Amino acid sequence: MTSTPTRTAEFRPSGTEVPTASGARTLGTLSRRAAAALSFRTIGAVYVWLLIIVLFSVWAPDTFPTVTTVKQVLNGNAVAGLVALSVVLPLAARVFDLSVAYTMSLTSVLTAHFLVSTGLGPTAAIALAMTAALVVGVVNGVVVVVLRVDSFIATLATGALIQSLITMVTNDSSITGVKLLAKPFANIAQLDAGGITLPVLYLLLAATAIWFLLEHTATGRRLYATGFNTDAARLQGVRTNRLRFLTLVTSALLSGFAGVVFASSVGSGSPSAGTPYLLSAYAAAFVGATQLRAGRFNAWGTVIAVLLLGTGITGLGLATSAQWAASLFTGAVLIVALVLTGGRITLPAVLRRHKAPTAAEVDEVAAPDKEFS
Repeated sequence: MTSTPTRTAEFRPSGTEVPTASGARTLGTLSRRAAAALSFRTIGAVYVWLLIIVLFSVWAPDTFPTVTTVKQVLNGNAVAGLVALSVVLPLAARVFDLSVAYTMSLTSVLTAHFLVSTGLGPTAAIALAMTAALVVGVVNGVVVVVLRVDSFIATLATGALIQSLITMVTNDSSITGVKLLAKPFANIAQLDAGGITLPVLYLLLAATAIWFLLEHTATGRRLYATGFNTDAARLQGVRTNRLRFLTLVTSALLSGFAGVVFASSVGSGSPSAGTPYLLSAYAAAFVGATQLRAGRFNAWGTVIAVLLLGTGITGLGLATSAQWAASLFTGAVLIVALVLTGGRITLPAVLRRHKAPTAAEVDEVAAPDKEFS
């Protein structure tokens, strides 16, 4: 008589044990992601920013840690943030636009000139000034992309040409007039809600738009691919020249808009309005490239860097009246922030923080189309 072989009983986890193990794995994954997101390497500038806030709160306890100071930092750095954001897209595509400061000055004086000297309304004056900014962007694109002049030299030369036009219009004197101080033009920058002016809203909207473009669209991935390796991206069908052209146009328009906001804010058209913003814009963009998306120029990292610098300069203004203090602080913080977050000053070193996209990654986002010429 044969016996039927029996299978060894297998251990079956109870219904309560499976979710527990799965929940532990999920919790561990979330913990690792949170630790990575909050690491000094990812948001080091935020920690430096908090340290600066604590330092000035101790140094100037009566004036710095107030709601008024918060509003001052936000309102006073909104224009600087717009200029800084204007260079993010070109830098993402490995293009330098050194004409942004001159474009900002140009739209500032043109808006004031059309309002005061020609009798045009604010809408027409702003439209003409922004048209001039568009022309600057197109000229930059033609010189850099079509004529293949190095962007650093080309935009510096364009800036010199713009400055000559500014001098011709203003004779190196600020343009002032009642229309610049009256509504509705003054409302563009001076209208506020709870003490927060409209330029802060413009900054948030611009940062959100650039963030969405770079992080959530195929165009943004192509821009990063172009910046990492232009030749490889072109071979995969990315229209690199068109992208570089459009980033220069966008940069000119955004910096031009910053000039209009500046004119509305101060009530005049200054021939040197943009000059102080050039260095700080690139400094903020490069410090921002070490934050959140380390190795990639990004919008919110740039905004953090702008506010970090603005907080320190405001704190120094409240704590001491030394004129050299602001420049000393800006240089020192930039060096410390870049070193501590593991960033580098030069563009290639920054980009080496992340490997270039593989051919498969570029294929995923690049539709094979004819190169723009």
